[in-house]
Amino acid sequence: MPPELPEGTDPAALEAVACTVARAAGRLVRDERPDDLGVTAKSTRTDVVTEMDQRSQELLLDRLAALRSDDAVLGEEEGGREGTSGVTWVVDPIDGTTNYLYGVPAYAVSVAAVVGDPTVPGHWSPVAGAVLDPERGELYHAHLGGGASLTTAAGTRALRPRPTTDLALALVGTGFGYAADVRRRQARLLVDLLPRVRDIRRHGSAALDLCAVASGRLDGYYETGLNPWDRAAGELVATEAGAVVGGPADEVPTRDLTWAAAPGLAVELSALVRELAARHVGSVGEPR
Repeated sequence: MPPELPEGTDPAALEAVACTVARAAGRLVRDERPDDLGVTAKSTRTDVVTEMDQRSQELLLDRLAALRSDDAVLGEEEGGREGTSGVTWVVDPIDGTTNYLYGVPAYAVSVAAVVGDPTVPGHWSPVAGAVLDPERGELYHAHLGGGASLTTAAGTRALRPRPTTDLALALVGTGFGYAADVRRRQARLLVDLLPRVRDIRRHGSAALDLCAVASGRLDGYYETGLNPWDRAAGELVATEAGAVVGGPADEVPTRDLTWAAAPGLAVELSALVRELAARHVGSVGEPR
């Protein structure tokens, strides 16, 4: 059973907060990007964090403290805080840092309000969220039971997955970890999957890939090794749009596997990626 929403909590109001703070962080990382990003290695030499990752998270923490002072915050970078409200904000200040580092315009700010403990698989669920693509000016957002929307300068529209039913014609997104051994196993999975689908896309942002399933830019998506901040907001956008999201065994995504698909593909794609992930990848270890 998913955790219950704390009494008196309005998911629509949380969605509005998520949109507000995501926009603020998006302006920061887009408009104030320095020539020297102050790159530091994290788990491996190829897994990096920049000065702007930390600045973006600090901005998110400050804005959330001003708007929701009793809530907890869990972020990808150093920082965060405990809370008393039963709501935790799970934030990724720049999802797609490598793209950001290289100037590839495919990164996002991801902000989600969740209930439960986001550090324990299966014991939390997102109830509101926003994913901002600062380069495209696209804001994906949703709250529990309210559907999912995409807001741009042209207006706001509801999101729906593509009506795809043939796996052989499906465009599927994925991503890879930074540890060499994990990447090797993920590549074996990809080799077996690729002949079964139309093609594969690797955009470099899990949050944007989940939103791409919601909006019909992808028919499906899978990835192993995701942390809560990578997927919390995008997961909610996808499910509220009508996509099916799950994990290794059921509808609960985990670090070992997260997948999303248009409804007509969900049964076939999920069975395939579950079998291939179990065969080739197995456990990818605990979050860093």
